[in-house]
Amino acid sequence: MCGIVGYTGKELALNPVLSGLRKLEYRGYDSAGIALALDSGEKLWVEKRAGKLGNLEEILGTKIPNSHSGIGHTRWATHGGPTDENAHPHLDNEGKLAVIHNGIIENYLELRAQLEKAGHKFKSETDSESVAHLLSDARKKHNGDLAAAMREACQQLRGSFTLLAIHSDEPGRIVGARRNSPLVVGVGDGENFLASDVSAFISHTKRALELGQDEVADITANTIVISNLAGKIQPHNEYEISWDASSAERGGFEHFMLKEIFEQPRAIADTLLGRITGLSEEITNRIDFKEIDKVVIVACGTAFNAGLVGKYAIEKWADIAVDVELASEYRYRDPSVDSRTLLIPISQSGETMDTLMALRYAKDKGAKVFAVCNTNGSTIPRESDAVLYTHAGPEIAVASTKAFETQLVAMYLMGLHLGRIRGTISETLLSQIEAELAELPAKVEQVLETVEPLRELTRNFSTASSMLFLGRHVGFPTALEGALKLKELAYMHAEGFAGGELKHGPIALIESGTPVVAIMPAAGSLLAEKMASNIQEVKARGAVVIAIADSELKAADFLVRIPSTHEFLQPVLAVVPLQVIAYEMAVARGNDVDQPRNLAKSVTVE
Repeated sequence: MCGIVGYTGKELALNPVLSGLRKLEYRGYDSAGIALALDSGEKLWVEKRAGKLGNLEEILGTKIPNSHSGIGHTRWATHGGPTDENAHPHLDNEGKLAVIHNGIIENYLELRAQLEKAGHKFKSETDSESVAHLLSDARKKHNGDLAAAMREACQQLRGSFTLLAIHSDEPGRIVGARRNSPLVVGVGDGENFLASDVSAFISHTKRALELGQDEVADITANTIVISNLAGKIQPHNEYEISWDASSAERGGFEHFMLKEIFEQPRAIADTLLGRITGLSEEITNRIDFKEIDKVVIVACGTAFNAGLVGKYAIEKWADIAVDVELASEYRYRDPSVDSRTLLIPISQSGETMDTLMALRYAKDKGAKVFAVCNTNGSTIPRESDAVLYTHAGPEIAVASTKAFETQLVAMYLMGLHLGRIRGTISETLLSQIEAELAELPAKVEQVLETVEPLRELTRNFSTASSMLFLGRHVGFPTALEGALKLKELAYMHAEGFAGGELKHGPIALIESGTPVVAIMPAAGSLLAEKMASNIQEVKARGAVVIAIADSELKAADFLVRIPSTHEFLQPVLAVVPLQVIAYEMAVARGNDVDQPRNLAKSVTVE
């Protein structure tokens, strides 16, 4: 997820471009860069630096170039590390054309090979730089028409993208395009904008145009031309932005929940930072993990579902018995607890009363407590022997999204830590999982870049009275989480089931047209074959099946593809489409997405 802004108009461009980047920095902190088209027509003025926007601002100083148009970018790294060279904008070999990009170009390796063969020299590891070279060639072919070049280039690209481009021969002109990634036009008085969202220009204008799929915007200070990839002019659909103070905090997203869904790659990366190869002694030195012979996870709601996934991982990697308990029920059945029990309470807020009381019960019985929490200094971490903080950041929407993802990551980190301490995980498997963990943020980003068709599909089921979710292995708690999100937001009947349990009763709920979401195990596994059989069972009774899978699945009516990963890590990817389904269903039904009825963010009473 990256932030993009373009400005052309009466002001010197550096200031509005920088201002826009500040509003968009939440979309990416890995690097920032600016390209300005000088009024003189000389080569582009470009500065870019790795790290946060402040790093770029430090080197800019007080000199403001004589330019009235430019583009700016904040990056969340996917292809290529967070370095100066990989920062945007990317230039053609003449230094006259600059491109910034949000999204993923899936066929960039193929394009790069073709372009290098044709003599182009690449300076970065990114997928984005291939677009700069592609545009450079296409512009020459179209006699300097940058918009025509953009239309041709987009037809050669596969993936999801927002692109902005400028050329030094045409100062004052910016061309943008989008596919499955946001781009909006800001309409000003003698100035116009292009940006990832309206927060980038809200201080300048409240008039905006939203681009459709595969549309190209060609703007100057006084003109806006929108066309499709065939070159046909498209009508302007202008709307007025009406924001209150709380809306501004949403960073341009319609709801906090949607914003937080798109923040998940960064939250996962922050939670993993410095921990993939082991938890620090500072976190773990108050507990002798070798003396533990039983693990109990206590949690409520979404955190309980994260704990269920944790059970699979910890039992497999650490070879130790794990129970997962509803915190609200735990202490009332007088469970067996002693000094060799490790209690893991999971709570986003650290103030969940049911979980806190379960913690206190277990501590009184002598258990060691290793908490998972998102809120520093809250009660549960304070009363625990050790705490693994997640770094989801503030989560405003009541329905948890990024907190759940980071709780999953915390469970994996705990499982690996216990496996290392107990010597129950092989070095080969450990290395494999560490590598897969490192790739999760980029893979979640990849899922997010392709959810637009799913949003449209979900609206078709807005009048459904029930939706069922099926999963096996770690897909079962993922199914539970998907159903919970739909209950919270859409106020409709939703249930999650283990696929093998269908024939033991739940299949009676299936009738013609019932939407069923199937979370498929990894392709080629025995469980994948069994889940495919479950899909056939529900389809035979009239269900409409939406499958979430890492490979093609002909039996499904609709397929949502996710990247492949280790089977235990799949919930991190598979839950994203489930969050999107719940969000879109709530919007379609006119519900309050961020504050669902009867719910509170933190339950501080039993």
